[in-house]
Parts: sequence; C-alpha cells; structure tokens
Amino acid sequence: MKIFNQVFVFAKAQFSALIGGLTDYMIMILFTEIFHVHYTISIALGGIVGAIINFSLNKIWTFHTKDIPYENSFLKQLMKFTLIVLNSILLKSTGTYFITTIIGFDYKISRIFTDLFVSIVFNYTLQRFWVFKQQVKVKKIL
Repeated sequence: MKIFNQVFVFAKAQFSALIGGLTDYMIMILFTEIFHVHYTISIALGGIVGAIINFSLNKIWTFHTKDIPYENSFLKQLMKFTLIVLNSILLKSTGTYFITTIIGFDYKISRIFTDLFVSIVFNYTLQRFWVFKQQVKVKKIL
C-alpha cells in the first residue's frame, strides 16, 4: 500500500508540474514570439508564473501541507521553493540554450527536453524530500 501512495503522490506532483509547466511554456512562447524577447529571458518570466502555480498546487493538493508545525512554516517552504525555482530556471535556460545552439533544435523543442529532465530529476526530488517534507511522528516507548 505504501508504494501505491508514493506513486499517487508522484503522479499528483507531475500533474501539478504539468499545469505550472504549461502556463510557463505558453508565457515563454508569448514573450518570445509576440514581444520578441530572447527565449532565455522568456523562460525566466514564464518560470516565475509557473512556479507560483506549482507551489500552490503542491502545498495544498499534492503534499497536503496546509496545517503543519512551525519547522515547515509557509515562509520556510516558500524560501526553499524559491531557491529551487531560481536554480530550475537557470538549468532550463542554459539547457535549452545549449541544446538549441549545439544540436540545432528549435528552442521550443529544446525546452521540452530540458523541462522533462529538470522537472523529474531536480524539481520533484527537492520538493518532495526538502520543501514539502512531512515531519515523522515518533512514538515514545516507556
């Protein structure tokens, strides 16, 4: 049963990431194609909006951390999440740039490859086990 719960949480986290990621991706396309902003800058702009959506969904729905002790307070989680987002945006921007310039893929395709890697390997792991980590209750035996 524990493995089912872990798979379910992983699936919810990926769905939350998908919603935030789609928003992020659409903003990137909008700023790059309509406003002619360089795609690496557009990735950062979209990443901020996508991160707000992702944080909200993960906090309330995926990891259920609405009522938690002070050690995992909202502000502490937000600071940790912000650190992850800044690094995620850096990884996505540089990864997309290198795939686009070295391999020659269109930036939209490069971004998808980069996002898949960063989202699963970097973002999920740190959000699950660092930002939204649940406190384990230990029973005293006396």
